[in-house]
Amino acid sequence: MRLRRHASGIAARMVRYRETVMRRTRLGVTATLLVAACLVAGGCGDDGTGSAGTQDGEDIGQATDAHFPRPSGRSMRVLIEGMNQGPELAPAAFVFEPGRNRFPFALFDRGNRQIGGLDVRVYVSRGLDETARGPYAARYHAIEVKPQFRSQNSVEDPDSARSIYVAETPLSSRGNHVVAAVARLNGRLVAGITQVMVESSDIPGPGDRAIRVHTPTVSSAGGNIKDIETRVPPDTMHEVDLADALDRRRPAVLLFATPALCESRICGPVTDVTEQVKSEFDGDAEFIHMEIYNDNNLKKGARPQFRAWHLSQEPVLFTIGRDGRVVDRIQGAFSVDELRAAVRRAIR
Repeated sequence: MRLRRHASGIAARMVRYRETVMRRTRLGVTATLLVAACLVAGGCGDDGTGSAGTQDGEDIGQATDAHFPRPSGRSMRVLIEGMNQGPELAPAAFVFEPGRNRFPFALFDRGNRQIGGLDVRVYVSRGLDETARGPYAARYHAIEVKPQFRSQNSVEDPDSARSIYVAETPLSSRGNHVVAAVARLNGRLVAGITQVMVESSDIPGPGDRAIRVHTPTVSSAGGNIKDIETRVPPDTMHEVDLADALDRRRPAVLLFATPALCESRICGPVTDVTEQVKSEFDGDAEFIHMEIYNDNNLKKGARPQFRAWHLSQEPVLFTIGRDGRVVDRIQGAFSVDELRAAVRRAIR
C-alpha cells in the first residue's frame, strides 16, 4: 500500500504538489469543495473530538497593519464575506499539533502558477461560524539556491516548489480548523481558505530525544550511491551514519526526502537547499539525507528508519543538538534562510 493513502488535495485540477500536501487532513472530500459546502450549509464547526489545548501564543506574529482587519470577535465567515475569492491556498505541511505551529503554504493562481511576494496575513478558527483569530504575519520565502546546488530533478520539473509563505499560528486543540490567507492584491483584500486537521503525533519535535537509527552511507552501500540516493547528481549527505553522529554528540541535520519519487514536488528543491546550507556549515554539524523507499523502489515500501521516526509523509527535516535532542522539525518546503537559522540554533 502506498504511504500517501489519505484524501487528495484541495481541488482535482491542482498539480500533484498541492494534491499531496493535503492528504493528511482525512476530510473524505477535497478541502475546497468541503469549505464551499460549509458556506452554503452553515456548518464546519467543531468535530466533537477536540480537547482543551495549549492556549499560549495566541498573538504569535499578530500584525498591526491597518490594511488587514482584526477579527474583533467575529466569525471567520463574517470576517471574509466581503472579500473576493483570492489565490488558492495549499498547506505545505501534513502534521499540525495543538499549540504553536509553523504553517507553511503556497498560493496558486487560476493557471496553477505559484504566486510569490504578496503581503499576506493568516487567520484561524475552529469553524466558519467560530471566532476567528489573527492576523498572523506570513513571511514570504523564495526557494532558491546557487546554480552549483541545483539538481537535475528540480531544474527539469516545472511543477517543483518555487516559493513558500510561513506563518506562526496557534491551533488550540485537536480537530478540524479553518485557515484563511488574506492577501493584498491590486489594492484590495482577497482571501483563500482551506481546512486542516490538528491531532497528536508521535513524530519527534523540539525537545524530544532523537531516535537512534543507523542511516545508510556510501561506505555501507559498498560505494554504490545510487542504491541510497535518487537525486541527480547525488548529494554529499551520505557520508555519516546518524547513530554515529549521536554517539559522538555531534549536532546533526537529518532530512527525509526522495527527490526523484516525491509526489509533493517539494523534495528536490529542499534537498538542494540542504546541500547548499551544508556547504556553509560543513564541519559544524553532520548533514544526513535519508531516502524513503527500500532500494529506491515505491513498490518495496518504506525504509525502517522512516518508520522508526513515525513518519508517513515527506519531506521532513530535523535539526539535532549536541545533547541528542531535536531542536527544530521543519515539514514541507523551506528556504535557505530558514534552514540556516535552524542550523545555527542546533550548533550553539
